Amino acid sequence: MRDHDALENNPYVSKTALEAIHGQLFGWALSRSGFDEANAEDLMQQAYVELLSGRAKFDNRSTLKTFVFGVVQNLARSGFRRHNKHLRLVDKFATEQSESTEDNHETDSLKIVWEAVVTLPKQQRDITELVFIRDMTIEEASQVMGVSLGTGRVHYDRAKKALAEKLAELSPEE
Repeated sequence: MRDHDALENNPYVSKTALEAIHGQLFGWALSRSGFDEANAEDLMQQAYVELLSGRAKFDNRSTLKTFVFGVVQNLARSGFRRHNKHLRLVDKFATEQSESTEDNHETDSLKIVWEAVVTLPKQQRDITELVFIRDMTIEEASQVMGVSLGTGRVHYDRAKKALAEKLAELSPEE
């Protein structure tokens, strides 16, 4: 990392690295704030304040991405999340997909998947999002969620099984 690229109060964090994960991080903040863009922006701003001030100190024990996702997760838990409704995922995702996808069948399939995902218990829903949407490993997702790797694997396994059952129920008969 170039010295001029490092944050003053967080020398192991580079501005370039933060810029590279900003889009994914904003998606996570949206998810943590019930898909309310204004609250997600506030959450992101607070996370960046924590990083810039050095209150959230990165020490290279994990990847930067895992660390920053964890900062957002902890901030959401400490206050932002209680102000939002969590189950707007299906509508938001379906709307975005219908705008960007010509194929209605694909959109319908994605909507069915997300209808199944939002019915999962919170931990299973979180690990599913982190692994499949935010491109994290189960280990990284477990760190963000604040659970052990074994617990993360259990949530992941249970989520896959529950999704398979739910998708079988939700899928239209061919």
